[in-house]
Amino acid sequence: MKKHSLLWIALLITGGVQAQSGSEKPGAEIIYGFRYNGKDVPEGNVKLIIQGNKASYQPIDVAAQKERQFLDNKGKATYQMITNKEGELLTFKKAFSNYDQPELLPGIDTVLGYPCKKAKVKVRSNNIEIWYTDALPLKGTPVLGFAPGLGLILRTLRNGTSEYIATKVDLRNIKDEELKWPASMGSMVDDATYLRQVIENRFNTLHIFNQEQISWGNKFNDPADEQENVTYHYAGGTVILKKVKLPKTTDVTLFAEVAEYSNGDSYDRTGSVFMIPLDKKSSFLNGLKKGVKELPVYHEKYRGVVATDNYLPTMELMRFFTPFGINYYNEKVKIKGYEWADSAVYRQDITELLPRLQGEVWLGIYIGNYDKGGHKVSLRLKYYPADNDQKGTKDEHWVMPVFNTTNLMEMADQEYGTMFGKDSLTVTVNIPEGLKNLRLRYTTTGHGGWGGGDEFNRKLNEIFVDGNRVYHFIPWRTDCGNFRLSNPATANFNNGLASSDLSRSNWCPGGVTEPITIPLPDLTPGEHTFKVKIPLGEREGNSFSAWNVSGCLIAEK
Repeated sequence: MKKHSLLWIALLITGGVQAQSGSEKPGAEIIYGFRYNGKDVPEGNVKLIIQGNKASYQPIDVAAQKERQFLDNKGKATYQMITNKEGELLTFKKAFSNYDQPELLPGIDTVLGYPCKKAKVKVRSNNIEIWYTDALPLKGTPVLGFAPGLGLILRTLRNGTSEYIATKVDLRNIKDEELKWPASMGSMVDDATYLRQVIENRFNTLHIFNQEQISWGNKFNDPADEQENVTYHYAGGTVILKKVKLPKTTDVTLFAEVAEYSNGDSYDRTGSVFMIPLDKKSSFLNGLKKGVKELPVYHEKYRGVVATDNYLPTMELMRFFTPFGINYYNEKVKIKGYEWADSAVYRQDITELLPRLQGEVWLGIYIGNYDKGGHKVSLRLKYYPADNDQKGTKDEHWVMPVFNTTNLMEMADQEYGTMFGKDSLTVTVNIPEGLKNLRLRYTTTGHGGWGGGDEFNRKLNEIFVDGNRVYHFIPWRTDCGNFRLSNPATANFNNGLASSDLSRSNWCPGGVTEPITIPLPDLTPGEHTFKVKIPLGEREGNSFSAWNVSGCLIAEK
């Protein structure tokens, strides 16, 4: 008989672990340390409580525990439990036989003085090495999905990098309140339902707009004043706006997510999610409420597009482009083998803009269109806890929108971004003291939807600061064919291509335009003049080109 088995029997006889009925039974408390590439990661440590044939997982950081996990060695099943945000307890039960089964290996190693056999198992293409002992009449594993029921697993190694290893095995009586076995299993659900709930519980979602209509030519009975959490319609209904309170938080990763589909409009349209800064005497909100002439003028007719001493332009959070008629035209245009998407979903990481997205803010969405049905949109902000290497976006960081030529008030007489034809876009800003890692977040798309228009022609974008060119590139997208199944109403040409397949000036119907980051490490405090230069295409009859460019300066203090 193995010496560890003899030790277990001796403990039972001498009272070190006394067999009890009711609230106490022989068992163990096992602490597993977590290491990654040989380095300790304390927040990954796990405590496993075993009482007879039952075991429960209890993270060292109890405050971080959202999911509860249990092993039933007698019933040969695992239980995963979570309470959703509505307060409902959900449970997923899985038999040991439904887990990936381990392959036993020759050889004996020692962990904490216990002789351990070896095994390996493959889980989702991950190679898991396992060290387990039969020296104790206990069964458990530090990771629920790694060979439950095999024995008492004291060490696991995933892909040679992620390691759980037992640092303490305390053989003693375990009370019921330590085991924390659930009194109720709640509602039993399948694995797909459960996994969805686990993911949803890991982050917070703030719903800004839900199935709001953006259209042209309808009447909207908006309430008076500037009420919170009320949708306001401007520019004939092509702009929706809402005043909301956002959480004051820093150590998060923030995503903007828009879901959109056609409610009648069949064309690809420019869309923009934006925030209105209010820290100057004048704001874009004045223009929406009182008319475009309330906005400061640039080059005689372009209003509200550049920063001044008394005005900041809108800060663009995300630029997206609607597909041709998604959803509304799905049943009207049928092609065998083409399964049209029911909506377009656009997601973008906007964490670097977080310092201006705190407290009371005005958020809006614009979709340029001329249709009474228009489009339906939803906007969600998703706050994910930041990983250790992502932390550091502090609310004292400096974020300043400096230009935005997207004519959000297109249907209220705001000019298109055609200023590049006669002159560059120029703006002077004051850079304060004490900044580091200064950069320009720059988004650009070219428009003019005919053969000679800038939508379909490569154009050089040049960025100058104080007369010196700091960046230049040709914005161009060649991947628009990836969005074909979101474009039921697109034109189909004689050569077999669809209009939505064609390459464009940094955008695709159904896609998001990614901003680029232009580092400005040599910019000193004080006044600096930024210039954006683009060779605008010539007019052809009633057709003309325009460029939507937005820029935001970001730095750390």
